[in-house]
Amino acid sequence: MAKRKISGLYEAPIRRAEPAEHWKQLRQGDRVSVKLAPGYEDRGSVDAVSGDHSIVWVNLDGGRGRTLVHCADGVEIVRQES
Repeated sequence: MAKRKISGLYEAPIRRAEPAEHWKQLRQGDRVSVKLAPGYEDRGSVDAVSGDHSIVWVNLDGGRGRTLVHCADGVEIVRQES
């Protein structure tokens, strides 16, 4: 089988993903709403946040497990007011 060579793949600059400002306020235990796509929303609590706030682990309600969200995923995380 022939291999295809993708030219220029390694010359492209790497774009640094930056979290939204409100991600920097998230703390372990915060109740959040995770908006994956228009009309599709999950709720849960923050389990962990990376040091640079670009990654957030969320324990989803209803025993649906733990999910990792990266700031470059296009997912919105909004803290719920108590």
